[in-house]
Amino acid sequence: MKSSYGLRNRGTAETKPFLCSRVPLVIAALAVLLFCANANSWGQDAAAFFKQNCTSCHTIGGGRLTGPDLKDVTTRKDRAWFVQFLQSPKAIIDSGDPYAAKLQQEARGVVMPNIANLSPQQAQALLDMIAAESKLPRSQFAGMQISDRPLTAQDVAKGKLVFLGEQRLSGGGPACMSCHTMKGLTLLGGGRLGPDLTRVYERLLGRKGLAAWLSSPASPTMSPVFKDHAIQPDEILSLVALFEDSAKKGGQDDTTSLLNFFLLGVGGMVLGLISLDALWKTRLRGVRRSMVHKDDRGEG
Repeated sequence: MKSSYGLRNRGTAETKPFLCSRVPLVIAALAVLLFCANANSWGQDAAAFFKQNCTSCHTIGGGRLTGPDLKDVTTRKDRAWFVQFLQSPKAIIDSGDPYAAKLQQEARGVVMPNIANLSPQQAQALLDMIAAESKLPRSQFAGMQISDRPLTAQDVAKGKLVFLGEQRLSGGGPACMSCHTMKGLTLLGGGRLGPDLTRVYERLLGRKGLAAWLSSPASPTMSPVFKDHAIQPDEILSLVALFEDSAKKGGQDDTTSLLNFFLLGVGGMVLGLISLDALWKTRLRGVRRSMVHKDDRGEG
């Protein structure tokens, strides 16, 4: 019994340091597996990420939009530079980098927004995806094909209906007017959450750039709203017609809509006070009339 017990104890004592020495190795192996799984997963999602966040300003083989065409972009500078630029474009521009300054100048001063929490590994996966798409005869990100036919007054009228929400977006998204305004829209104008769109056609460099933005808006506010409620091509063409027509007329949304809103508010308040005053004068009239009659008869 003693020898058996002693053997068991000795085996346990010898096993403990063996296991303890292997724990860090097991943890490290699990960490590597998890990292590789996450990296592979993000690599597979790089195309979806590009579609949601980059196609509003870039194509791969479809020509320039607000930003440059990214076909074979990885041959223009070394990978390390692009990884740093993707993580913080503004920081690279502010550092005085000549190539980054050239990109900003070609984009008419537009600065590429930072991609929140983008790791170097994710930036590499994005560059790998762009390089692979660049080798294809036609990339899936060659850009939206929008008609180049002359836009008519009917197109403009339909675009206004879509903008105002009088014709609902087939994808279920909110009307443009919910967040934006433009010159000559309505008596009270539109929303003020987003920018004035009177001259957005010019800012996004015409039909192609504007259509690309509408097909996949990348702003922090619009992206989650339209991710699962995409604007359809025929609706985009109508909105492009409206914005093109607005840009031709020029100007910006003035303050008359705000003034109209203020005047309507003041007028409503005055009417409300007058109505309350009229109601107040007639309060308890039936009770007071009976009291007056009693006094006339000498009662009370």
